[in-house]
Amino acid sequence: MSRTLIIVGLVIVAVGILWPWLARVGFGRLPGDILIERENFTMYVPITTGLLVSIVFSLILWLINR
Repeated sequence: MSRTLIIVGLVIVAVGILWPWLARVGFGRLPGDILIERENFTMYVPITTGLLVSIVFSLILWLINR
């Protein structure tokens, strides 16, 4: 369990460090992500981005536990 938590922490740190580059590439603004902008209100629901992150994270954990 501790090994998994360390890996999760390292992945979160890596994504945080790489986030400006990932945003420039288009990650976080994929088709299927919902963006609602009004005069004094902005709502962003990253459905596709969340699914993609979940799939990648599940694949990484599956490979580690294999």
